[in-house]
Amino acid sequence: MVTDTEYRISGHESFPCRYTWLPKAVRGLDADPRLFADEERAMVDLGVGKNMVRSIRFWSLATGMAIVASKGAGPSLTELAVTLLGKGGLDPFLEDRRTLWLIHWNLSTNVQNPLLAWDYLLNRWQEPELIPSAAIKALERAAASQDDRVSRVTLEQHFGAFLHTYVPTRGRKGDVQEDNLDCPLVELQLIIKVGDREIDRSSGKREPIYVFRREEKPDVTPELFVYCLNDFWQKRHPNEATLSLRDVAHGHGSPGQVFKLAEEDVRTRIEDLAQRSYGLFAYTESASLQQIRKTGEGKRMKLLKAIYSAEEDEHA
Repeated sequence: MVTDTEYRISGHESFPCRYTWLPKAVRGLDADPRLFADEERAMVDLGVGKNMVRSIRFWSLATGMAIVASKGAGPSLTELAVTLLGKGGLDPFLEDRRTLWLIHWNLSTNVQNPLLAWDYLLNRWQEPELIPSAAIKALERAAASQDDRVSRVTLEQHFGAFLHTYVPTRGRKGDVQEDNLDCPLVELQLIIKVGDREIDRSSGKREPIYVFRREEKPDVTPELFVYCLNDFWQKRHPNEATLSLRDVAHGHGSPGQVFKLAEEDVRTRIEDLAQRSYGLFAYTESASLQQIRKTGEGKRMKLLKAIYSAEEDEHA
């Protein structure tokens, strides 16, 4: 398992990824592979300011839509981006909630260069509530563990980008999606505000209290779960033939952790794995053992396309 990580904290320019940014970036890079090589030209092509150009570049890389193949090279489209958001793609305008869960998965599961807030708060945050001031302190400690001299302001901006990836910045009733300034992942309702608390009695200043939504998530369909399980296995346990139920429900970067699924929900899902994964995975359970076995190498694009063909098959 790969453990040598280097956190990413800055680069998003304090902006969460907005609704139109990823489709625009994919179309832009498809038309001009050197889109981000000239910021001035990119500002014209994308119709945004310089800071937003940098943010779009950052989120294109962080979501796995683009990759920098070699040092000094600019971002280029990945096969995932072309298949999902390209011309004739599976979901070119981010209209399918399964695509949003896929983007969340990609944001949260980079092994070598994880986004600090995503990696820490999804995997290592043990408190029942997510309170901004406490979360920022925890992120400070995590950054310090890498001798990373990051200012508190930078960490606050990073946490803000994380939070507003999932929590709307304002009331959105009646908003036109094209004009929406929020991130599309707010639709997932992964993080919910449940109240607030006083932090300064003299001024009456308060801060919000959030929780991760841990209910069943039918939008994480069986086929999507299989895709992510295979990705988790390849990224974090490439040399293992078997994993335990606990690995899949609670392991760092696992589907259970990243999607905030209850262990019983994960168990229900993996009991049906053999049929849903075309025999790629099998589940065995005894009094002392709950184990998933991998029988081959899953083909990523085949598993991706299966996510979107499942609905067509059901209605055929």
